[in-house]
Amino acid sequence: MAVIASRRSVMTLFSKPTDIWSHRTRLVLAEKSINIDIVDVEEGSLPEDLLDLNPYNSIPTLVDRDLVLYDSRVIMEYLDERFPHPPLMPVDPVMRAQFRLALYRIEHDWYSLAEEIEEGADRKPVTRARKELQDSILSSVEIFAAKRFFLSDEFSLVDCSIAPVLWRLPIYGVELTAQAKPIQRYMDEVFSRPSFQASLTELEQEMRQ
Repeated sequence: MAVIASRRSVMTLFSKPTDIWSHRTRLVLAEKSINIDIVDVEEGSLPEDLLDLNPYNSIPTLVDRDLVLYDSRVIMEYLDERFPHPPLMPVDPVMRAQFRLALYRIEHDWYSLAEEIEEGADRKPVTRARKELQDSILSSVEIFAAKRFFLSDEFSLVDCSIAPVLWRLPIYGVELTAQAKPIQRYMDEVFSRPSFQASLTELEQEMRQ
């Protein structure tokens, strides 16, 4: 594995163009202006390199010389520590724990529902997942209203994880009600960031055209 990884002199990310887990990783890369080779992986067509490097054959996968990482949260935290400016996690250990808990809840509550919607073939489960996602996002409206970003006045890994979900709401069939003005304000600010625009693939850009 180390021999194969070391063949790549530039850091490489194997990423799917519409994958939500890949998107949040690409957003971290863009936020930190990291020079990286992004390999677009099409569904059902995994590169041989990836099959050799990652025992789970999962996306995203990051290769940094001899290091291979294949969990998006691990990749994001590694990038934040490897490239410390701008920092995307607080220094205070209590705050870091709160941010990590927020990341866990977003993955557990929002990403899991997003995957159900994307992969669902039956109408009833998809309708239920869509309603649950809408309710869960709207239940967080006070948190969106409290700070400039989610839990903080500084852009963070939590925002890198939230933004890809909110960007996909139109294709998920999720509409935000009138009470969601703080969330709309948040989306307008985050989506206009140069880093967010740079993180979008062509297929992701089309999601809101």
